[in-house]
Amino acid sequence: MNSYLKLSQVAVEKLAEQYGTPLLVVSTEQVERNYAFMEENLPGVKLYYAVKANPNEGIIRKLAELGSYFDVASDGEMQFLTEVGIEPERMVYANPVKTPNGLKVAKETGIYKFTFDSESEISKMAKAIPGGSVLLRVRVDNPKALVDLNKKFGAHPDDALHLLKLAREQGLDVAGLCFHVGSQSSSANAYVAALKICRRLFDEAKLAGFNMRILDIGGGFPIPSITETIDISAMIKVIRETVTQYFPDTEIWAEPGRFMCGTVSNLITSVIGTQRRDGNQWYFLDDGLYGTFSGVIFDHWDFELETFKSGEKIPATFAGPSCDSLDIMFFDKMITPLDIGDLILVPNCGAYTSASATVFNGFAKTPIVIWEEVKDTLGLK
Repeated sequence: MNSYLKLSQVAVEKLAEQYGTPLLVVSTEQVERNYAFMEENLPGVKLYYAVKANPNEGIIRKLAELGSYFDVASDGEMQFLTEVGIEPERMVYANPVKTPNGLKVAKETGIYKFTFDSESEISKMAKAIPGGSVLLRVRVDNPKALVDLNKKFGAHPDDALHLLKLAREQGLDVAGLCFHVGSQSSSANAYVAALKICRRLFDEAKLAGFNMRILDIGGGFPIPSITETIDISAMIKVIRETVTQYFPDTEIWAEPGRFMCGTVSNLITSVIGTQRRDGNQWYFLDDGLYGTFSGVIFDHWDFELETFKSGEKIPATFAGPSCDSLDIMFFDKMITPLDIGDLILVPNCGAYTSASATVFNGFAKTPIVIWEEVKDTLGLK
């Protein structure tokens, strides 16, 4: 699958003229294509969209319409989805370390599915939601992931049975296991290794009197990047076949975040300043590290910059609009020379970008429009 939103030069120019820059454009039709791809390639798997990747209401509403479930990690995400009209049965509170207010809101809204990875979490869940259904998050090392979440989360497999027993003793419904191989994982190997570990733990738990029924294989499914070519179809085929081999009679969940939203958004930004500094070419943009390009720091993402200009490329430094010297996105980025007012299109910027943007230095968050709602009014296709 290579499908992703990429606006034409005409569309970029008309949108910039109508709405100004910076501007984020989100395609809900691309959301639907991404969801359909996962449904087709992971048949029977319950898809829990990881809201943290991009909580845009247009994305959430489209996924809800398509039948998606949701992975929430905070009181704010639970309250937002509840206000949108999403039922508590469609949410899992998938933060292994929950805040007191998070558990309070979960109880108030009726959310009863949780993940955990430590002994200290068990009594918190049992007290807040007696009899709640819990999945133990198992650590699976994958240093090749773009973001290795297992540095922070996941119980060691050797500790799993002990934690499952403690959860049962405190009256929780021990429903199964979960894992996350890390964000933007580039091969199926880590999934296969994790599935083997989980199969062993399921068998050990059965001998100890458990009847676990759910396995959550997490997220990590990749999107196109400028540094690596990944055959996502082939990768998911291996995952699907391994799941079928080891867990033929188990309810399977997945938590795609980046895959659902990463390819649905384009940023239109413009050059607001140019200068030579110590012999190097610098370009200042009206969106930066504290805004949509926050993914440079928080997500280690290298963004494509499309200028619609031809000519010999030069190395350049790109900085954002704030008065902070940290606000530099790229060094030695090869680009055709630019002028003030030139527009730049940034595709594949839907995940961990606007979601982690701030209003630092008084710069407003970049506004978002839905492509399908605005294209006809501008005479675009």
